[in-house]
Amino acid sequence: MAFLSSKKDREIQVQLFKDYNTNLIRYPKWQKMLKENQPKTLITWGKKDLKFNANGAKAYLKDLPNAELHLLDAGHFAAEEKTREVAKLILEFLSKSEIE
Repeated sequence: MAFLSSKKDREIQVQLFKDYNTNLIRYPKWQKMLKENQPKTLITWGKKDLKFNANGAKAYLKDLPNAELHLLDAGHFAAEEKTREVAKLILEFLSKSEIE
């Protein structure tokens, strides 16, 4: 709701929704890049997300078999619902991946 508090915020969100098809068109290009580069990847996902269900998170593992996936007891806004848990996962991932 914070992103809908002003008229300008609502207009921005509508533009994002209208442009979503652009993301879909680019999926093959992004998937190719992930397969080729195999970046170290942490995926945190709300397993109760009704818009982007857990299968969407698991699909990343096809291109990134070494990715670390955590399905959290949360919905679409998992980072906001499970802030401490996500922060802990990020810090642990950065540490073991030797990312500074």
